[in-house]
Amino acid sequence: MTSSAPLERLSLNQITVDQWTLPEVIEGCVRAGIATIAPWREPVAKVGLDAAARLIADAGLSVSSLCRGGFFPAVGESERRRADDDNRRAVDEAAALGTEVLVLVCGPPLGRDLAGARAQIAAGIERLAPYAAQHGVRLGIEPLHPMMIGERSAIVTLGEAVDLALRFDAGQVGVVVDAYHVWWDPALERELVRAAGRIVGFHVSDWLVPTLDLLQGRGMMGDGIIDLRRIRQLVEAAGYDGPIEVEVINRELWRLPGDELVALICQRFAAAV
Repeated sequence: MTSSAPLERLSLNQITVDQWTLPEVIEGCVRAGIATIAPWREPVAKVGLDAAARLIADAGLSVSSLCRGGFFPAVGESERRRADDDNRRAVDEAAALGTEVLVLVCGPPLGRDLAGARAQIAAGIERLAPYAAQHGVRLGIEPLHPMMIGERSAIVTLGEAVDLALRFDAGQVGVVVDAYHVWWDPALERELVRAAGRIVGFHVSDWLVPTLDLLQGRGMMGDGIIDLRRIRQLVEAAGYDGPIEVEVINRELWRLPGDELVALICQRFAAAV
């Protein structure tokens, strides 16, 4: 049986403890002995970028990724320019926080033009990649589960993400493997082999049965039907040995006291990942 991942690889994704501010997340990680975090842009903005970077550095924490850039599809030229400007700001923020990975949630189709949305996503990444490389940031394309295509991403399989990433230099563009979004895919094992050298992040949570909320109904590791340990083994076989982000988006878990939730995360990480 595959052994569990060491706690040293656990990165706490900010949204898992959405009841906490960024300073509270930082303090909670220090108390729990978690050395790595994955902030979201909105909580960083509430603190201020410079202050956030200083708080993280002073606490001795590493940053595994910043969420999120993307949302490339646009109706017209002015919207495209706004999206490009925001994505360059996201790159600047990632660099300031000391992370090499900006997670891309690529954006939904506008109307019925799915092919057009995917073309705009590819073009947007092509425009952004050189800027990100100049700042030492890799773009991580995160495919989302197909149920989210209408609101969040036209890139819904790992195969699509890998195909897109392979258009670019491996040092510029890779993929983020979120177990919640890809576990169902019958081509997962094959696509993880193709992703070798391109995986820049690995996220874990679980799929609850039934799933009562498509956005905020992710399960704590071990509470659902995903074989997380097997997926981790496949991801590691593809060459990824970096931080493993716990990204559990669940409104019921946000009702728990933060330290209680963090303790549960550490326990389940050892038991199920």
